[in-house]
Amino acid sequence: MYARTTIIQGDPARIDAGIAHVRDQIFPAVTAMTGGAGMSLLVQRANGRCIATTAWESEAALKASAEPVRALRASAEQVFGAGTSVVDAWEVAAMHRDHPTGEGACAVVTWLRADPSNTDRAIDVYKMAVLPKYEELDGFCSASMLINRQTGRRVGTIIFDSSQALAAGRDAIARIREAGVQESGSTVEDVAEMELAFAHLHVPEMA
Repeated sequence: MYARTTIIQGDPARIDAGIAHVRDQIFPAVTAMTGGAGMSLLVQRANGRCIATTAWESEAALKASAEPVRALRASAEQVFGAGTSVVDAWEVAAMHRDHPTGEGACAVVTWLRADPSNTDRAIDVYKMAVLPKYEELDGFCSASMLINRQTGRRVGTIIFDSSQALAAGRDAIARIREAGVQESGSTVEDVAEMELAFAHLHVPEMA
């Protein structure tokens, strides 16, 4: 499985309009494409930062969708009030769901980097040492890891039932993350707490 992420820096006042546009226009168009496997949207209402993720059944489907998705991205930028967006392509290295998400679900997103030659080691650390500890936290819903084998970059996302559950686990999440970073020889680039505004990624269990 593969994924494409689009980070949009939008207008906070236009977040709800953007969410509706993704739900009603972007999502149906993406899922109608060959190899399309769903979509999710994370938002930060305070600053307008949004991350749209589309999933694809193969690398070929990911590449074939690049041009058709371009027009959809432009329309989303317009609705969100964004001038530009940052697009990345990834391999889905891990996906684990404990239970479905509901209204009010929130996420912790972590961007990391390591030597590309250390990618498989980093995946093993995540699956065997990091993910099991996340599962023990109250309110845990799901977790995923996206990787780029060429650059060594990774994105890990943990979903919780609510902002309250996320807040209660914040210190534990930081400790687990730091231990994983040290064991895998990685560097944290950024960490963000976000609202899960739309969740229809149809990626199978890959833990």
